[in-house]
Amino acid sequence: MRSRALTFLAFGVGLAVTTVAAVHVAAHHSFAAEFDAAQPITIRGKVTKISWTNPHVWIYLNVPDEKTGKVESWGFEMGAPQQVRARGWDRDTLKTGDELIVEGSRARDGSSRMNARNVTWAATGKKLGAASSEGAAAGTP
Repeated sequence: MRSRALTFLAFGVGLAVTTVAAVHVAAHHSFAAEFDAAQPITIRGKVTKISWTNPHVWIYLNVPDEKTGKVESWGFEMGAPQQVRARGWDRDTLKTGDELIVEGSRARDGSSRMNARNVTWAATGKKLGAASSEGAAAGTP
């Protein structure tokens, strides 16, 4: 009886570990799955939100449309927090209201999202790499 209980316990633990691993893999993505390197884009706007969380840092900007002047909300993905820190960033590098110029690759689905390669502060010209999963950028060690 005890042997059977241990077998079921081992099976349950194995199943739980497999399920957690599968969920993690499904939740993460490759660059090419969501973004298109053949669609380079540069946007300029003011920071509205900063999400410094795993698996990626996300920054959101209000970007005025060049033709209509209508403001659109954009989000750009950077690398994981530890990768972004290795490029010279920390939680205090960026403030809400900062105006940025962001270079990267547009989302495959055409939404207002992108994967950033480089981020430049409009006021100072300071440029930092964004630890893009696409490849090397400014400030890459």
